Amino acid sequence: MTAVTDQDPTEHTEQPDDDAHKAGSAADRRAPDRERATRTDSTEAWDDGLIARRVTETAEGDRFPMTDNRSAVPPTVTPLVHEGSLRSRLEALRELVGLSRTRLDSRTLSEAGRVLDEASARRRLSGQHTVVAIAGATGSGKSQLFNALAGVTISETGVRRPTTAAPIACSWSDGAAGLIERLGIPPRLRRRPLPTGDGESPLRGLVLVDLPDHDSAAVQHRRHVDRILALVDAVIWVVDPEKYADAVLHERYLRPMAAHAEVMFVVLNQIDRLPGEAAEQVLDDLRRLLDEDGIALGEYGEPGATVLALSALTGDGVGELREALGHFVSEREAPNRRISADVDIAAARLWPVYATQRRTGLSEQAREEFSDRLADAVGATAAGEAAERAWLRNANRACGTPWLRLWRWYQDRGEPTTGRLPSRTQADEEATARQRVEQAVRTVADRASAGLPAPWAQAVREAAVRGSQGLPEALDELTVRAGVPAGRPPRPGWWPVAVLTQASMTILQFLGGLWLLGQIIGVMSPNLGVPVLLMVIGIIGGPIIEWSCRMAARGPARRYGLEAERRLREAAAGCGRARVLDPVAAELLRYREVREQYGRVVGAGH
Repeated sequence: MTAVTDQDPTEHTEQPDDDAHKAGSAADRRAPDRERATRTDSTEAWDDGLIARRVTETAEGDRFPMTDNRSAVPPTVTPLVHEGSLRSRLEALRELVGLSRTRLDSRTLSEAGRVLDEASARRRLSGQHTVVAIAGATGSGKSQLFNALAGVTISETGVRRPTTAAPIACSWSDGAAGLIERLGIPPRLRRRPLPTGDGESPLRGLVLVDLPDHDSAAVQHRRHVDRILALVDAVIWVVDPEKYADAVLHERYLRPMAAHAEVMFVVLNQIDRLPGEAAEQVLDDLRRLLDEDGIALGEYGEPGATVLALSALTGDGVGELREALGHFVSEREAPNRRISADVDIAAARLWPVYATQRRTGLSEQAREEFSDRLADAVGATAAGEAAERAWLRNANRACGTPWLRLWRWYQDRGEPTTGRLPSRTQADEEATARQRVEQAVRTVADRASAGLPAPWAQAVREAAVRGSQGLPEALDELTVRAGVPAGRPPRPGWWPVAVLTQASMTILQFLGGLWLLGQIIGVMSPNLGVPVLLMVIGIIGGPIIEWSCRMAARGPARRYGLEAERRLREAAAGCGRARVLDPVAAELLRYREVREQYGRVVGAGH
């Protein structure tokens, strides 16, 4: 804020010409004489009202503001206490901002941070005072209304515009210095109203601030208005019959402040200029415009803005406004209502980055499909089938007939290599596996981020991409460790019996053959029945035992293959879960946490 120059409080108006300036200077020279004459009257504690506009020169020639310095002991200031619901919402908003700093940019969170800072600053100041600003356009008569409420001329009024160049504060009771300092109003622009003399003022606790014109041609004036409107507890908007429908007023101020309806007064001034029923017609049209702005009207006992018609010049309706202000200030709820409305606005601006209209997260089906895609990438199914074939092949070798094994060996050696389809190289398999892994990660990231607000969806996708780095290599290592064990598959307990039986069949064949050979060469007595029977038993029994072992081996081989596939699937799923699913789930959990906090910020207020 640009500092206000050290000038006399009455010099914040522009003089129309040199003669008027000379007249003003002469009036300033005569002011001390009038003040000294007035101070002779012991019954007048506040001079004659000139304390609101003049300063007194001390013996040393210094100037000091006309505030109530009758007590040397500073008054005790009771800090503002936030009610339970508002305190809960502020805590939730603070937690929300803290959880979101790493995911949202500072510009998105700036409004929420400002609300928290201002709420904390306001809580440390007086809760017994209510700061109300009077705002209006050029010529609306807000300074005249300010003077009428104070009972003495405090803010300068005039024909030439703009008149009010700097904000002026008037406090009806002690202890409001901190609140006024927070507004950046220097001591020389702080005033006290004229005492009524009939006991405690009904406006006790009120701090009234007269703002510069919000449509002033001076940029500094508009900055004063915007800055102070963001800090006060309530505002009185003063409009006149000519500018009450001004687009700048409604679009720049009233419509954005619709949530502050409960701490807002809209006053139609200068009704003395309207003949007959014109005042009621203009007032009805003003209510219509406010309703279009989204401002709730406090009619029929409902909470909302108070709309009044008055004339600050004639005093018509001023008493009604003073009474409404007295009741408003005595409730001491305006600061909390203002902060609650600020929280509503901050929450509404954060809606796009937190709210979603659909259920979010990863379903069990999506997790299973991701694991299946990784299992396909590492070839879990093929590895299981290979393990099953290896088990069967080992069973055939152990339980098969020697003649059949010899024949298969011969076929394998004699089979030509031409005509076979070329197998895929290892590089091709690795490229295909990497593509499958990348596709699986993209799919699970898209499903996890579906329906999330843009910042959180981006965070989920980034977590998935970070986790996928090095995932193909990790899966390759797992394939080596968790794949089919090296060496022969384990044998069941019945294999030795089958091998022994198959060996017996072979021995029977040899015995029968040797017996026949012995009979042929005359070494043994002729007897074809027994050796032939032994050979037939060996020849027929060997294939039968081999076929029986093959049938019996199917179940164990299948289980062995499924176990190998399961190990590889679990290893791939565990690697994918640790590298991709867990980081994605962490982002989703963080979003659910902030979503719950956002629900507390919004839901506790509605």
